[in-house]
Amino acid sequence: MPAERTFFIIKPDAVEKKHVGAILARIEQEGFNLLALKRVHLSRKQAEGFYAVHRERGFFNELVEFMTRSPVVMGVIEKDGAVGAWRTLMGATDPAKADANTIRKLFGANVGENATHGSDSLDNAKIEIGYFFAASEVG
Repeated sequence: MPAERTFFIIKPDAVEKKHVGAILARIEQEGFNLLALKRVHLSRKQAEGFYAVHRERGFFNELVEFMTRSPVVMGVIEKDGAVGAWRTLMGATDPAKADANTIRKLFGANVGENATHGSDSLDNAKIEIGYFFAASEVG
């Protein structure tokens, strides 16, 4: 399987609880190459644009409020099969249903505050990376 790039966000709940270092260490321990990283306090406009696909869903405003309440850490990672590997490492959206030793099991509180985001496909990874990173920022 060829090397792929994917996008991740360490969400406000995990940043507030000071889990960024542990999550980044896990990413590297699992063999991902970290190509880009930044800490950002998302504006409402940025969050609404990023999550526009969910605009008509009942949780949209709550999601935007959550993602803008404090800084996030986002990045681009690479390895063979990165999209699937990152989604497996994150674990199920609901931390209570996530496999043991996954990031969401270890650091997530509930479905809404589940520590991390990850692209769900290669196409979406390209879109999400481009939303937050200029090509010159990704090593």
